[in-house]
Amino acid sequence: MTETGGPSGPEGTETPKPQAGESTQPQADAPAQPQSDTPTPPQGQAAQQWQSPSGAPPPPLPSYQPPPQQQYPNWKVGLGRPGVIPLRPLNLTDILDGAVTAMRKYWRMVFGAAAVTAVLTAAINLVGLLLVDTTGDLEQVRDLGPAATDQELMNQMVGILGGTLATSFITLVATLLGTTVLTGFLTVLMGKAVLGKPVTFKEAAKEAAPRLLPLLGLTVLYTLAILVGAIFCLLPAIIPYTFWALASPAFILERGTVMEAFRRSVKLVSGMFWRVFGILLLAYVISSFLASIITIPFSFSAFLSIFGNLDQIYVPSTGDLILQSVGTVIAQTIVGPFTALVTVILYIDQRMRREGMDIELARAAGIQTPPPPQAW
Repeated sequence: MTETGGPSGPEGTETPKPQAGESTQPQADAPAQPQSDTPTPPQGQAAQQWQSPSGAPPPPLPSYQPPPQQQYPNWKVGLGRPGVIPLRPLNLTDILDGAVTAMRKYWRMVFGAAAVTAVLTAAINLVGLLLVDTTGDLEQVRDLGPAATDQELMNQMVGILGGTLATSFITLVATLLGTTVLTGFLTVLMGKAVLGKPVTFKEAAKEAAPRLLPLLGLTVLYTLAILVGAIFCLLPAIIPYTFWALASPAFILERGTVMEAFRRSVKLVSGMFWRVFGILLLAYVISSFLASIITIPFSFSAFLSIFGNLDQIYVPSTGDLILQSVGTVIAQTIVGPFTALVTVILYIDQRMRREGMDIELARAAGIQTPPPPQAW
């Protein structure tokens, strides 16, 4: 026992007495001692099993949930591919593949319309060749022989030149008619094929028929501009050939006037002149190459004349002309739609690039388009 009557400390120690002048109150800086009735959580490994005095487990920590990611359209298909092309700005492969896909998917309508126009064109051309007979002039030139004077040769050549110009004019008229009918029909068909909508031959022909006559005038103006440019130089011919190349599909699909179609074509081509020219030129080269391969067997007599006597002039017979016409019909039926379809797809591509036509086409096809990005 201590002198103060309290319990004694550990053995060998005494409770220190406060010195004079010292306060018996605890210092303010000293930490407060825990109360004897407050549970003290254990330290170390035992702290992991500690629970609150009430016995309830501690509430679980909220798990982190990442915000939902917005689904964006695949860049390869853009807003989708309801038809023969994806609804996004197209590259060269997409344009060529779209034309071939349309020819395969709608082959009855495409090749049927091409066959009708090819037969029409070949028939007009054959009648013109038979009416304007140049074989007589060719035979006279062949019969003149080396003893002919320059004046006689000049007279015969003038006659041949006049007949050739007349047959060329007839061929040009037949080609313009066939091109107009085929372009109008295939433009309507491609407008449905891009959306993946079913279309019949009768529906496409009925929709294109009212526009064919003005389209013929547009085609004539377009051809004359190219011919006038080609007379002066090749480069001026390239300018109307490229700037007005999209006038025909613009005229059919937008249902404006002829002059509005020319202005629309210039607007769509501006800024991408060489791209449009390159694609059109490539389509023309592919078509011409395939057409030449198809028509060579039907022009076998003319082909053999190249390796014959160079002094003899080849004079085609009526059978040769008919056989060549058959080859032309087959070639135009197979190859003719390709260039027209590429032109229509190129027109749609330019509108998707400049005017956001892919969104309009997606809505028309029933595809839900993503909302526009919100501004901060």
